[in-house]
Amino acid sequence: MRQQVERVRARKAGLGATALGPAARGSGEPGAARSGAGLPGARPSGAGLSGAGPSGAAAPGIADQRRGQMLTAALDVISERGFADTRIADIAERIGISPALVIYYFKTKDQLLTEAIRYYEDSWYAEVKLRMDALPTAALRLEEFVAMNLLPDSDPEMESNWQLWLDFWVQAARNPGVATLRRNSDERWRAVIVSLVHAGQEAGEFASIDPHSFSIFASALLDGLTVQIALDDPVVDPVSAFELCMRYIADHLGFEWAPSGRAHANAPVARAGTGAGKER
Repeated sequence: MRQQVERVRARKAGLGATALGPAARGSGEPGAARSGAGLPGARPSGAGLSGAGPSGAAAPGIADQRRGQMLTAALDVISERGFADTRIADIAERIGISPALVIYYFKTKDQLLTEAIRYYEDSWYAEVKLRMDALPTAALRLEEFVAMNLLPDSDPEMESNWQLWLDFWVQAARNPGVATLRRNSDERWRAVIVSLVHAGQEAGEFASIDPHSFSIFASALLDGLTVQIALDDPVVDPVSAFELCMRYIADHLGFEWAPSGRAHANAPVARAGTGAGKER
């Protein structure tokens, strides 16, 4: 679960090429991914929102800022309370605006959920690209990708809450609109894995295996481990999940990998069930 919905720094980096494939997915404790809570920018404050009404047309920049604050608040509230127990009024109260304004922008709670997930993922992938660009080898980029999905993040601005993605998957099983977003999200995530493997093969770092089949197995492994971390399984903690996943990946891609200590250095940050560092 790329599924860690984490707090991602506000960065407008492009999401093109550079081993990230065609679009720009989830995760602090990854996969918490897809884990989550706050998103780019400072914590929502109601600044610039009071006095605005559904009937007043706002300049594009102001409208984008309002929309971003609402989506960030939605991620926070849904992560804390769960989708079923979240009301539009709760989100509005979080940033000091009227429920009518939230409804004006998003119409329904289901639409707000899907837009919040899209908003989170765009931000998460922007962070992924920045980190990948700073690493010299495909193996290191792949390791960083796995770490962003399964480990708590050492960056204090990153927070993870796996509950958001668990709720998202439940809604996807019953809501066609959310189901479509879930499919697109998974395709995007697998495309990143494929592009990372392609890059490693072209550089002579990885074995010549089918990257598309590998992406299915690797993403399924990450999601399965994420669920166990989210449920606070005593056997599957973030560190053991990360090391298990990396050994599987290294074995199938044919490169040497050994724990570097990074997982243990970040482990005390938190545990998944309590806001530990995804899904992607």
